[in-house]
Amino acid sequence: MNILLTGCNGQLGNEIQLLEHMNPQHQYLNTDIEELDITDAQAIDRFIQENQIDGIINCAAYTAVDKAEENVELCTLLNAIAPGYLAQAIEKRNGFFIQISTDYVFDGTHHTPYTPEDPTCPNSVYGKTKLAGEQAAISACKRTMIIRTAWLYSTFGNNFVKTMLRLGREKTELGVIFDQIGSPTYARDLAVAIIEAIRQGVIPGIYHFSNEGVISWYDFTKAIHRIAGITTCHVRPLHTSEYPTPAARPHYSVLDKTKFKETYGIEIPYWEDSLRECISKL
Repeated sequence: MNILLTGCNGQLGNEIQLLEHMNPQHQYLNTDIEELDITDAQAIDRFIQENQIDGIINCAAYTAVDKAEENVELCTLLNAIAPGYLAQAIEKRNGFFIQISTDYVFDGTHHTPYTPEDPTCPNSVYGKTKLAGEQAAISACKRTMIIRTAWLYSTFGNNFVKTMLRLGREKTELGVIFDQIGSPTYARDLAVAIIEAIRQGVIPGIYHFSNEGVISWYDFTKAIHRIAGITTCHVRPLHTSEYPTPAARPHYSVLDKTKFKETYGIEIPYWEDSLRECISKL
């Protein structure tokens, strides 16, 4: 198969590129904005036909959650409209479409892990546009697989782990929110899962994927510093109310991954094991 990867310069896109050799029978076409503008429906159609694309992994998105509250138009274009363009184009070739989505489609008021079947209720521009992107993709392509993930980090780009490592080395004290609970996701683990899903054959539907285990941002920071050997920075727990942001964050965004594990028969690593692996590479 010829598989189109969009957003190849992002965290997940970079990790997928490192694993493409695991599917040597397929050819991957790795693109970012320079190679393909996913907001241009005609350009997408042309690219997919010319390259005889059989499947798409859409990692491209507007992910600046707070800036999205002001940049509604651009966020909507990238997160809600573009996935529909991609899905429509690949449907013409009866191909598959993998859309990466987010825990932000939920409002975070649950106290048990969210299943893919739970009602959505986004309370930010980012969450609303990502949910609209899911719906556009599912409507346009019958072989659509939605993968919602959360708290993504990797050795690539900017992310929470890298920021806490930097601040831990620069500062003697740091305040981090303790009343938002979730599961970190090492982008490498998600990339492995996506490659495996393609290898076995994409089964349409909505799935959840994050690392195993549950933690707060505060505890996550403490673990990052402990593993990295940072001992000179005191980390204080903060309430969300003490650190206001333009976009509302889900207080509880733990995702139930049972459907993904049972469908593809994979074992998902524990968050601390994956964090150690990432920090060792950094």
